[in-house]
Amino acid sequence: MKELLQIKKIIALLLTIVFCYLAIVGKVTAEQYLTVFSLVIAFYFGQSTARQAVKESK
Repeated sequence: MKELLQIKKIIALLLTIVFCYLAIVGKVTAEQYLTVFSLVIAFYFGQSTARQAVKESK
């Protein structure tokens, strides 16, 4: 399970770096970047919050 969590972190970080690069070189609009980045961050923090809530309820 811990390996899977690390993979999610790596994927989120790589996706962020790639979209930053694409936004800088002009291949992605600011709106597209914001949409994808917001989804990744929301998913990542949503998963973290859900896991923490489960731990606290035990």
